[in-house]
Amino acid sequence: MPESEYMSDKQMAFFRARLQEQKDSLLSNAGETTEHLREDTSIVPDPADRATIEEEHALELRTRDRERKLLKKISQALAKIDSGDYGYCEETGEPIGLGRLLARPTATLSLEAQQRRELKQKMFGD
Repeated sequence: MPESEYMSDKQMAFFRARLQEQKDSLLSNAGETTEHLREDTSIVPDPADRATIEEEHALELRTRDRERKLLKKISQALAKIDSGDYGYCEETGEPIGLGRLLARPTATLSLEAQQRRELKQKMFGD
Protein backbone atom coordinates (compact mmCIF):
# COMPACT_ATOMS: atom_id res chain seq x y z
CA MET A 1 0.00 0.00 0.00
CA PRO A 2 1.28 3.49 -0.71
CA GLU A 3 2.48 5.32 2.39
CA SER A 4 -0.07 8.06 1.72
CA GLU A 5 -2.88 5.54 2.38
CA TYR A 6 -1.33 4.20 5.61
CA MET A 7 -3.35 5.17 8.69
CA SER A 8 -6.09 6.86 6.74
CA ASP A 9 -9.14 8.22 8.58
CA LYS A 10 -10.98 4.97 7.88
CA GLN A 11 -8.15 2.88 9.34
CA MET A 12 -7.86 5.16 12.38
CA ALA A 13 -11.61 4.83 12.98
CA PHE A 14 -11.35 1.04 12.67
CA PHE A 15 -8.54 0.81 15.24
CA ARG A 16 -10.25 3.30 17.57
CA ALA A 17 -13.42 1.16 17.54
CA ARG A 18 -11.41 -2.02 18.05
CA LEU A 19 -9.46 -0.59 20.97
CA GLN A 20 -12.58 0.90 22.55
CA GLU A 21 -14.38 -2.45 22.25
CA GLN A 22 -11.45 -4.20 23.91
CA LYS A 23 -11.39 -1.57 26.67
CA ASP A 24 -15.11 -1.92 27.33
CA SER A 25 -14.77 -5.71 27.50
CA LEU A 26 -11.92 -5.49 30.01
CA LEU A 27 -13.83 -3.03 32.19
CA SER A 28 -16.85 -5.34 32.14
CA ASN A 29 -14.66 -8.26 33.23
CA ALA A 30 -13.30 -6.20 36.11
CA GLY A 31 -16.83 -5.69 37.44
CA GLU A 32 -17.50 -9.41 37.29
CA THR A 33 -14.30 -10.09 39.21
CA THR A 34 -15.39 -7.77 41.99
CA GLU A 35 -18.66 -9.64 42.34
CA HIS A 36 -16.93 -13.02 42.20
CA LEU A 37 -14.39 -12.08 44.88
CA ARG A 38 -17.16 -11.02 47.24
CA GLU A 39 -18.23 -14.63 47.58
CA ASP A 40 -17.71 -15.59 51.19
CA THR A 41 -15.16 -18.38 51.54
CA SER A 42 -15.47 -18.59 55.32
CA ILE A 43 -18.68 -20.65 55.09
CA VAL A 44 -16.91 -23.45 53.20
CA PRO A 45 -16.26 -26.05 55.91
CA ASP A 46 -13.70 -28.14 54.06
CA PRO A 47 -10.19 -26.59 54.21
CA ALA A 48 -9.26 -28.12 50.84
CA ASP A 49 -12.30 -26.54 49.17
CA ARG A 50 -11.52 -23.21 50.83
CA ALA A 51 -7.90 -23.42 49.60
CA THR A 52 -9.12 -24.17 46.07
CA ILE A 53 -11.42 -21.14 46.13
CA GLU A 54 -8.64 -18.92 47.44
CA GLU A 55 -6.26 -20.15 44.73
CA GLU A 56 -8.91 -19.40 42.08
CA HIS A 57 -9.24 -15.89 43.52
CA ALA A 58 -5.47 -15.39 43.39
CA LEU A 59 -5.38 -16.53 39.77
CA GLU A 60 -8.24 -14.21 38.91
CA LEU A 61 -6.46 -11.29 40.57
CA ARG A 62 -3.28 -11.98 38.57
CA THR A 63 -5.34 -12.06 35.39
CA ARG A 64 -6.99 -8.75 36.28
CA ASP A 65 -3.58 -7.22 36.99
CA ARG A 66 -2.46 -8.13 33.47
CA GLU A 67 -5.69 -6.67 32.13
CA ARG A 68 -5.10 -3.48 34.13
CA LYS A 69 -1.74 -3.11 32.41
CA LEU A 70 -3.40 -3.75 29.05
CA LEU A 71 -6.00 -1.06 29.82
CA LYS A 72 -3.15 1.41 30.30
CA LYS A 73 -1.69 0.44 26.91
CA ILE A 74 -5.11 0.76 25.28
CA SER A 75 -5.53 4.26 26.73
CA GLN A 76 -2.10 5.21 25.41
CA ALA A 77 -2.98 3.84 21.96
CA LEU A 78 -6.24 5.81 21.93
CA ALA A 79 -4.29 8.96 22.87
CA LYS A 80 -1.91 8.27 19.96
CA ILE A 81 -4.89 8.00 17.62
CA ASP A 82 -6.09 11.39 18.87
CA SER A 83 -2.66 12.93 18.30
CA GLY A 84 -2.20 11.26 14.90
CA ASP A 85 0.89 9.27 15.97
CA TYR A 86 -0.81 5.85 16.03
CA GLY A 87 0.67 3.16 13.83
CA TYR A 88 4.22 4.47 13.78
CA CYS A 89 7.22 2.97 15.58
CA GLU A 90 8.35 4.88 18.68
CA GLU A 91 12.02 4.13 17.94
CA THR A 92 12.29 4.55 14.19
CA GLY A 93 9.19 6.52 13.20
CA GLU A 94 8.49 4.00 10.46
CA PRO A 95 5.04 2.45 9.94
CA ILE A 96 4.39 -0.51 12.26
CA GLY A 97 2.27 -2.22 9.62
CA LEU A 98 -1.39 -3.14 9.48
CA GLY A 99 -0.78 -6.86 10.00
CA ARG A 100 1.04 -6.26 13.28
CA LEU A 101 -1.57 -3.74 14.44
CA LEU A 102 -4.37 -6.17 13.64
CA ALA A 103 -2.64 -8.82 15.74
CA ARG A 104 -1.65 -6.41 18.53
CA PRO A 105 -3.48 -3.06 18.34
CA THR A 106 -1.42 -1.69 21.26
CA ALA A 107 1.93 -2.25 19.50
CA THR A 108 4.27 0.72 19.73
CA LEU A 109 7.27 -0.76 17.92
CA SER A 110 7.71 -2.16 14.44
CA LEU A 111 8.46 -5.86 14.25
CA GLU A 112 12.16 -5.21 13.58
CA ALA A 113 12.47 -2.76 16.50
CA GLN A 114 10.69 -5.20 18.82
CA GLN A 115 13.00 -8.02 17.75
CA ARG A 116 16.06 -5.81 18.41
CA ARG A 117 14.71 -4.92 21.85
CA GLU A 118 14.04 -8.56 22.73
CA LEU A 119 17.52 -9.58 21.52
CA LYS A 120 19.12 -6.89 23.70
CA GLN A 121 17.06 -8.04 26.70
CA LYS A 122 18.12 -11.62 26.09
CA MET A 123 21.79 -10.68 25.72
CA PHE A 124 22.05 -8.15 28.54
CA GLY A 125 19.38 -9.38 30.94
CA ASP A 126 17.12 -6.31 30.69
